[in-house]
Amino acid sequence: MAPAPSSTSSAVTLNINGEKHQLTVDHRTTLLDALRERLDLTGTKKGCDQGQCGACTVLVDGRRTVACLNLAVAAEGREITTIEGLAEGDRLHPVQQAFLDLDGYQCGYCTPGQICSAIAVIEEHAAGWPSAATEDVRPEAGPPPLTPEEIRERMSGNLCRCGAYVSIVQAVARAAEAHGEADTESAKETAA
Repeated sequence: MAPAPSSTSSAVTLNINGEKHQLTVDHRTTLLDALRERLDLTGTKKGCDQGQCGACTVLVDGRRTVACLNLAVAAEGREITTIEGLAEGDRLHPVQQAFLDLDGYQCGYCTPGQICSAIAVIEEHAAGWPSAATEDVRPEAGPPPLTPEEIRERMSGNLCRCGAYVSIVQAVARAAEAHGEADTESAKETAA
């Protein structure tokens, strides 16, 4: 049983990886600390604790979020996805598989945040969101080609101290290609 909330804490229900978790947290508790320290979801890593390295990136309502800068109380009622919630049973998420196949990691510390960011990058690109590297930002231009420059710019909030960037870019490109093929197949099935 969770302790009764005080004036500096609140009872919250966090929906993480499709499962609801009830916690009483201090209002200053970050989402990162709630995940790691209270719920033992340690796949999300604590790097700089200042929002600069991306190691703590998770998906909140499908958008990438650095968990060290977001308060747990602000995440109530939102869909939170951590690295632990990406695979379906023994089948890895396509981005996870691409990172594994193309050695998109070395020590692995930044990998959970890199993978969560890559999933969001692929969705943002498919939705036509421009980046600072996008040459033609007019909506009618559609999504730009997902070149290595586009991927590097879009993934720039995630640091890899081991320097696995070349493999990370290749993994994101492969996963994006697979995502595009899946969308094309889905559209064909819908039209049939």
